[in-house]
Amino acid sequence: MSELLTERSARMVAARKLVRRAGRDAAGLFLAEGRQAVVEALADPTGVREVFATEAAAAAHRDLLDSVAVPVRLVSEKAAAGLSETVTPQGLVAVCALRDVPADDVLAAPPALAVALAELADPGNAGTVLRTADACGAGAVVFGAGSADPYGGKAVRSSAGSLFHLDVVRRVPLEEFLPGWQAAGGTVLAADGGGELALDSAAAEGRLAGPVLWLFGNEARGVPAGLAGLADARVRIPMRGRAESLNLAAAAAICLYTTQLAQ
Repeated sequence: MSELLTERSARMVAARKLVRRAGRDAAGLFLAEGRQAVVEALADPTGVREVFATEAAAAAHRDLLDSVAVPVRLVSEKAAAGLSETVTPQGLVAVCALRDVPADDVLAAPPALAVALAELADPGNAGTVLRTADACGAGAVVFGAGSADPYGGKAVRSSAGSLFHLDVVRRVPLEEFLPGWQAAGGTVLAADGGGELALDSAAAEGRLAGPVLWLFGNEARGVPAGLAGLADARVRIPMRGRAESLNLAAAAAICLYTTQLAQ
């Protein structure tokens, strides 16, 4: 390991820029904080540039850091705090290359299950959807133009490492991507509380056979009407109790899990 880096060192100044979206996009890099994220990142070390660790974190995670094939740099506690958006930084951060996949690559070989996000605002929801999609066997998550950045600190933490398991497509004009998916033989289903097709009916009718792309919208406004109109169907989750609605993350989990079972 190298000598201790402080928050004033050039390397740490450059790394701090990755906390912001503009800095990440300019450098083509993002930060993955915490053991779980670092472990998943290092599963493909070609995508990891370096790892920063405080002395305490280096001692706690020696089993991991002693075997890595990338540079591990000791940093001060203050320097580590500058890379974190949490109240209690974990002191272990990997600098990783952005994992963007071109939309055309996904359309060339559509996975059996994928997700598209239209104007999703909350980065925590972005990470949770990534984690849920991964758990349900999805192959790709498409972030439409105007959606939260999946490489922000909160999104990366919420994904719990799943960001490294899926194809990530960003800044896609969904009004072009959805017809492209359909032209490739896939079905687009828009999650909509007022949809004309119930989720259980969709499963019973064989509408969930792949490739299926689930389209989820903004937490407050839902799927934009123009995009919903491009879908093969607008699908609602039947509400058996008295709840008025579900939050986006819960709805995504139900839709994706039901699709996984149907496939």
